[in-house]
Formats: sequence, structure tokens, C-alpha cells
Amino acid sequence: MKYSIDTQQSLMEAFQATCQAEGVPFTIQRKTVLEVLMDREDHPTADQVYDDVIKKIPTVSKATVYRTLEMLARIKVIQRASHLGSTTRYDSNTQQHHHLICLKCDKILDYPIEKINLINYPKEAQGFEIVNYSIYFSGYCLDCKKKYNIS
Repeated sequence: MKYSIDTQQSLMEAFQATCQAEGVPFTIQRKTVLEVLMDREDHPTADQVYDDVIKKIPTVSKATVYRTLEMLARIKVIQRASHLGSTTRYDSNTQQHHHLICLKCDKILDYPIEKINLINYPKEAQGFEIVNYSIYFSGYCLDCKKKYNIS
């Protein structure tokens, strides 16, 4: 999801406040990782984020980017968007939503929660308190359907 300048600025201010509340230093590396995620329209892997970050900070290490992504997910500034058997991908959209996942190219697209009626999902199951849920649909994206002649 690509954000407007105003939205990016608001999200960055919220991130700075979250860092302060969590006792996490607000560094240029962390700011840049978040900016890179907000500038992307896809759900990049850590390596793809790293490739973008080194264009802005050539001296940043891959380990710093990986740790930053995990820290951002832990404090809920971003979220992990992955499914079983896949590489973890990251999403700057922290609003509840679902994903469409291409079985050929692993592209992940957002799918609005409003399109699925799940009013009765359980709050508790087998003693496990549910605080969040994610649904993904697998299939073929338009590009792969055309490329591989899938009907």
C-alpha cells in the first residue's frame, strides 16, 4: 500500500511516539526501513527491503535490517504477511485485512476485510485467547494467469 506524504508523516510521528513508549531508540536505520516499506506497494521480503535500504544508507548491514523488521513487527508498527511454507514478507498496512497469494509467483495482494463476513469468529478456543486472525486465499494472479495460460 503506497501512502500519501501526509499519511507517511503521520505514521512516522506515530512510530516515533511508539519507540519512545517502548523504550526503543528512534534511529535513522529504523526510520529508513519503515520509509522503504511505506514506499512499496507489495509485501517485500527482508532481502528486498535490504536492497532498498542500502540505496539510502550504503553502510547498513543486512543483520540491522532483519533485526529492525522484527522489532517493527514486535511493536506492531508493521506486520508479517506470510503463509505456511513461504518466506516471511512484511506489510506496513497494520489495519486488519486479508491476503490473496499467487501460487506461481508468490505475489501477495491485500484483500479488504469488509469483503468477508466473519462476525462470529471465536474470541477463545480450547483455552487459547484469540487476539488477531488472518485469512489468506491462494490462487493465481492476473499476470500469471496470462503468462501460464491458466483459465
